[in-house]
Amino acid sequence: MSNNFETVGLQDVLEVKGVSKSFAGVPAVEDVSFKVEQNEYVTLLGSSGCGKSVLLRIIAGLLTPDAGAIFLNGEDVTDLPCHERRIGFVQQKYALFPHLTVFDNIAFGLRHREVDPIKDDSLVKQKVSETIALVGLIGQEGKMTGQISGGQKQRVSLARTLVTEPKICLLDEPLGALDANLRERMTLELQNIRSELGVSFMHVTGNEFEALAMGQNMLVMSEGRIVQQGIPQQMYASPSDLITAKSMHNFNIFSGDDLLKQMEAGTSDKLSAAKIKKAMHCAIPMDKIDIVAASAKAKGLRAEFLTSEFLGNKIIYFFKTEDGHVCEVEDHMSLRERRELTANSTYALKWKSKDILYYDENKQLLG
Repeated sequence: MSNNFETVGLQDVLEVKGVSKSFAGVPAVEDVSFKVEQNEYVTLLGSSGCGKSVLLRIIAGLLTPDAGAIFLNGEDVTDLPCHERRIGFVQQKYALFPHLTVFDNIAFGLRHREVDPIKDDSLVKQKVSETIALVGLIGQEGKMTGQISGGQKQRVSLARTLVTEPKICLLDEPLGALDANLRERMTLELQNIRSELGVSFMHVTGNEFEALAMGQNMLVMSEGRIVQQGIPQQMYASPSDLITAKSMHNFNIFSGDDLLKQMEAGTSDKLSAAKIKKAMHCAIPMDKIDIVAASAKAKGLRAEFLTSEFLGNKIIYFFKTEDGHVCEVEDHMSLRERRELTANSTYALKWKSKDILYYDENKQLLG
């Protein structure tokens, strides 16, 4: 497919400035600002109800913000109707027309859009055929949407958006309705499609693995606010705030009055005195914790083994500390064999001081 998407050099294709939106006085999005560069894949991670879908609808022009502005290619489009913004929107539930074929679903936007509809059937056929080839739907053109799989429906939904050559493509949990195998395959395909077209994607998801794997840049949203943004690998290894650390589902979080006692018990070497003095929370990666027999001389945080969960390439071991805190230990199968642990028995959990992340009373990472 020929690349007819607009390029703007180093200019940001999308800029969101101080956007807020409330419903019946309850904030859904609060003072959100970020940029998406040309030819960039940005992921937005957030739990259900955090405001991420509302934010997408504001960007698309389906909702009007109470405050702030939306810029596309440097132009303020805050008050521009959605059909004039040239923004693509791929929804989780596909929103396909059941009475139309795959071909006609994809062609619908070209034929019926309000601005510059295409009346030349040969041109429609050319553009739709190119897009069908791009998303891997050759041979499915004449089928009704009820005759194709979930993965193929997602491709039709994506193709219907891409064929109109949007300035940016918004994807609202596009892989949420797919099974694990299809989700993994579509993860790669979406990246390849975006790379080939050179168009920016903004991909919203509640799945941290999806957000980390797909994003060149990543945003984390909580309670209507962007709490951190940056390079996924850096955010995963060292989240700058506790909310992001919890979103990664990769850390055991310790807090409360017994924090110092727990850290002293589990740390196999010397703690950072300056950091632990200021810390209100500590985060330790699940795969940085070792399990040893709880002998009288063994150093480590005492914890009762509950159960384990085999996940193919790794095993998660679940423990309960004396104060009732559930602690998870992750072993990668490529690094060690499965441990033989006895349920309801006590073990010692230990880690190194260099692997501890310390967070202050405002839940910000201590440097």
